[in-house]
Amino acid sequence: MSAPPIDLPKTIHEALEQAAIRFPNKGIAIFDGRGPKHQWRSYPDVLAAARLSACRFQTLGVLPGDRILVSLQTSWAFLDAWLGALSAGAWPVAVAPGAVLGSAAPQLRKVEGLIEQLGARFVVASPGFCAEAIGGGPGGEWPRTAAAAISPEQLEALAPGRMPKRSDDPTEVAFLQLTSGSTGSPRAVMVTHRSAMHNAWACSYMIGVPAGGPSGTWAKSLVSWLPLHHDMGLVGCLLLSLVAGHDLWLLQPSTFLARPRRWLEELGKHGSVWSYSPNFGYQLCVERLGVDERKGLDLSALRFAVSGAEMIRRDTADAFQEAFGPCGFRADAFRASYGLAEATLGVANDTKGEGLRTRAAPSGLDLAEPGLSEVACLGRAFPDTELRIVASNGGALAEERVGEVQIRGPGVFSGYYRDSEATREALDGEWLRTGDLGFLADGELYLTGRLKDLLIIHGHNLMPHEVEWTAESVTGGGGAQRSGAFSVARDGRGEEAVLVVETADRDPEKLKVLGREIRLRIAHELSLPLADLVFVRRGKLPKTTSGKVQRRLLRAMYLRGEIERL
Repeated sequence: MSAPPIDLPKTIHEALEQAAIRFPNKGIAIFDGRGPKHQWRSYPDVLAAARLSACRFQTLGVLPGDRILVSLQTSWAFLDAWLGALSAGAWPVAVAPGAVLGSAAPQLRKVEGLIEQLGARFVVASPGFCAEAIGGGPGGEWPRTAAAAISPEQLEALAPGRMPKRSDDPTEVAFLQLTSGSTGSPRAVMVTHRSAMHNAWACSYMIGVPAGGPSGTWAKSLVSWLPLHHDMGLVGCLLLSLVAGHDLWLLQPSTFLARPRRWLEELGKHGSVWSYSPNFGYQLCVERLGVDERKGLDLSALRFAVSGAEMIRRDTADAFQEAFGPCGFRADAFRASYGLAEATLGVANDTKGEGLRTRAAPSGLDLAEPGLSEVACLGRAFPDTELRIVASNGGALAEERVGEVQIRGPGVFSGYYRDSEATREALDGEWLRTGDLGFLADGELYLTGRLKDLLIIHGHNLMPHEVEWTAESVTGGGGAQRSGAFSVARDGRGEEAVLVVETADRDPEKLKVLGREIRLRIAHELSLPLADLVFVRRGKLPKTTSGKVQRRLLRAMYLRGEIERL
């Protein structure tokens, strides 16, 4: 494994400044949501805009360490606010924006909670969001948000102050990364400058091993539809591009979901390229683009298609190759990876350059993911990073034994902000307890499932109670543990959400109406489609002696067909 170059930027500020000097003719393009139109900025332009934004934050009286929430779609406004806050010495916090259409109430509720949880000074959000926050809604429900809200237009109207003095200590916190993309109380991962820079470089290095050098030495561009509030979009695309010197082409996530062909079109337009996507993104392309829709696509310049953020499936990789091989996609371009926000982003990557490699899932183990016949090889650990597999009693396990995956290295976070208890639970000395289950074989990592109840749907993290509480707001459960949420893997579509709800109703028509209301509420507030909604009689949810739903047992019962549906 290579050591980081001696000229690796020590801070994100330095990375932005170096990019402007070393790569003056490269930069970032952001597409609008309607079509192929985009706006371009060179890295010197990006630096100038970040500095100007920092000076405007100075006018607002922002101080080093202040938390600034940035809740915007992929846009220059997002980059200006996030990089500007960081350049002012504040800690930007990227927050998933609310739905473009519909009520802003769920987003207001989430932001109100985050402001209280993190002690945030400002939230930069759309004019519509700010207007609703200041309007207060019924009874003035969002007092913290109303006091903190500022739109990009209001920020731009401020007279810039002096460029703030900042610390260039790489061990200081650079930004906070939220662990959940939805409502509830997500934890805020403290990411230092050193961790961010090492991980951005390590991602570039690991991606480039089969090509003979870091990604910037052979790739002209990185094309992405990933949201910037996601760690893969923020660290793996934005910060990596600053360090590696890529042109970064950013599509709107909503554009990809509506028209996945747009992503594939851009992969053929910008020289030698590479890209990221969760497993579901590749599956979406297969399902939505028939033979006629694939005509004219050219994927011959796509060097590597990296998959991560959720369980990686052989059937998806095979289906993508079959569908897009005639368009120039090479099977050896597919690359599996593993990471999580608590490790800044990347942890392991398959560096063989042979396409997706799998092996049979361990048999006869309760810890293995039910129904999983093959598990993907996620490759070796990043430079300076160690992996170990640990049994439930804390002892280290030999190769090919399934246990919890733990990580030690420069990417491991410095803790959750204002949550010392959760930090103690996550860290065993220098080792990060990931909550993921897997094993090592020949030094390479394979995942088999999860210890924790976390749902990872389309690359986004959701806690089961978020889904359950939203359902119970319809049924009147009131947090009385009358529902259970979990995820299952179906065909090649990746993980999908299932909800089991207890009810006293028996009338099919009433259940139909109730089911529709629950699905709509969850889709609206969590942007989550339910793959299955199951009604059961009261008392049928398996619970612990203390009354908590046993979600893993419930999931196993569902997969075995042991749940008696109403």
